[in-house]
Amino acid sequence: MSGPARREPRRLTRWWRRRSLRTRLTVISATAIAVSVFLAFQVASELLDRELRGTVEEQLRADSRVLAADAERAGPARVRLPPYAGGGRLVRVVLSDGSVRTPAGQPPLPPVSEQAGRVARGLSADLMESDDSDEDGYLVFTLRAGDGAVQVARAADDTPVNRFGFGMLLIGLLCVAGGAVVGRAVARTGLTPIDRLTAAAVRVAHTRDLDAGIPDEGGGEIRRLIQSINEMLAALRDSRRAQRLLAEDAAHELKTPLTSLRLNVELLIRLDRRGTLDSALPAESRTRLLDDLGAQVAELGTLVAELTDLARGDVSDENTELLDLADVVGAAATRARSRVPDIEVALDVTSVWVSGRPAALERAVLNLIDNAGKWSPADRPVQVRLRAEGASAVLEVDDAGPGIDAADVPRVFDRFYRADSARALPGSGLGLSIVQRVVDAHGGRVTVARSARGGALLRVGLPAAAPPAPVARPTAGEGTTVA
Repeated sequence: MSGPARREPRRLTRWWRRRSLRTRLTVISATAIAVSVFLAFQVASELLDRELRGTVEEQLRADSRVLAADAERAGPARVRLPPYAGGGRLVRVVLSDGSVRTPAGQPPLPPVSEQAGRVARGLSADLMESDDSDEDGYLVFTLRAGDGAVQVARAADDTPVNRFGFGMLLIGLLCVAGGAVVGRAVARTGLTPIDRLTAAAVRVAHTRDLDAGIPDEGGGEIRRLIQSINEMLAALRDSRRAQRLLAEDAAHELKTPLTSLRLNVELLIRLDRRGTLDSALPAESRTRLLDDLGAQVAELGTLVAELTDLARGDVSDENTELLDLADVVGAAATRARSRVPDIEVALDVTSVWVSGRPAALERAVLNLIDNAGKWSPADRPVQVRLRAEGASAVLEVDDAGPGIDAADVPRVFDRFYRADSARALPGSGLGLSIVQRVVDAHGGRVTVARSARGGALLRVGLPAAAPPAPVARPTAGEGTTVA
């Protein structure tokens, strides 16, 4: 296909796509009516033509029987043929030798066909034939009479069909015009809820007012669409509310370490400018102040990292993969020991496979160990156990600390929540909230209880997965060299 021929349908497609839905519905309605009228015209014309032809044929047969009766009595060669008086009927007598007799003044008929000659010779009883080769076509009926045949013919008249076609054309045009008007009205009426929905959506986009729901009107698909958009607005409201709360909480939590950090730095700068840094701050005090600054910076960095993890929620670029949770727990324990050398972690883990994001799961396990390490005495290790229970992988982290008060249990996974007894300890109150987010994203559940050692027991249940099938190694007998 040539380039211009390919571009033409594309232009039509682009033109059609640029039309409004109302215009499309109007064009479709008018086109459907036009096609229906055309098909109706074709069928009606065919039926009318058959009906008229059948009537003419019956009339020709009746006239031919009358003429044949006269020819039987007087003989074809002597039957009286009155002069042509005009009108649509034409007659002719065909003798057995092929000669013909016609009334005086009658217009000529087409030559006698071979089939009509066979009727005149007695080889056939009757014959209906038509000659539509030109505008003066005839419908001719030949009937055997005596030793010849008689023919009665009528000129083909398409006037009734043409008049009918013209009438159908006018009706079709009116129907198309009416269909376009009706289609436009139906489209306008049917799309009124869509217009209101569009206006409401534009209003929400301009005002940023997510609390302004869209009125639930219409039915069927329109109602489901409005309900879906209202659900989307509700989800956006919840998301924006969560972002606002996160920003407010973050500002509140960042204020304290930033204020302490700023005061200490300003003190150092002021003493340095006065040249009294060494005299005002002895070596021991200066070392303690610098240690405090380092701790505050570390605390601030941890808080920012946890805020980032919490703000991301379930969204992560990390792919889900099949992994052994025992490896994740071991890696988290190693990181916990490197971060806090004084912490002691006792592992009792078995291989349990899960489907998840390794970094997110390691972060959650690390937060659990860090939280337990804050409370567990130096001579009492944090115990980490991993086992399979039915279709679940169960991870337990417990400490030998004072445990969690019953009043604090319902809020232990809330963001920034810290029990009164934990105010003096480092931390932001985000660790366990991040744990719950990660566990929820993996389809699991995290709970808190009292440990048998008197401390807190945090229990994580995750859906277990079937371990990967072992990869069969090729043997030397299979044509592979084994090193």
